[in-house]
Amino acid sequence: MNSPYALRVRDLAHRPGDMREVSLDITVPSTLGAGLIAVREGDQMHLDVKLEGLHEGVLVSGHARAEATGECSRCLIDISELVEVEFAELFAYDASEEFDYQVHDDHVDCEPVVRDAVVLSLPFQPVCRPDCPGLDPVTGERLADVGERPAPSVTDPRWAALGGIQFDSSEHQNTSDQTSVDEQRAPADQAE
Repeated sequence: MNSPYALRVRDLAHRPGDMREVSLDITVPSTLGAGLIAVREGDQMHLDVKLEGLHEGVLVSGHARAEATGECSRCLIDISELVEVEFAELFAYDASEEFDYQVHDDHVDCEPVVRDAVVLSLPFQPVCRPDCPGLDPVTGERLADVGERPAPSVTDPRWAALGGIQFDSSEHQNTSDQTSVDEQRAPADQAE
């Protein structure tokens, strides 16, 4: 087997109760993850694996640690995050519907088990920090760099045309005087 995840288990095959521990530092052969953050091809991964012989096959359990890189889903800056996962799977001696994985040529290939554990642990929407404010929707600036500023007032587009109206101050004064006269007449009209 050419996979860096493949481990030889000839010494454990058909020997229930035998156990061996292995530590590996491997170069990831293909990217683990397809979203905004992933463990990239060529990155380093550390595996601590325990191999145990059982009647049905070899139980492979362990711990994987690697650095995932990507970008924040809110502000789009580059981020990295330590990924640590536990995994365990039984590799059967004989092909059967009961088991997903088998021992092949006295080897177990841990790649699908490690891949599933790592990919499932990656965040769907990674952030650079839990309270990341994201990007300004108008300017596109990163709000964490700009700092606090007042929220822009949003004008209803139906009223936007009225924003350009300029009143002459004398006309405005006459209009407000007329309004107060109308207000005084209204109660008198209601009394009649």
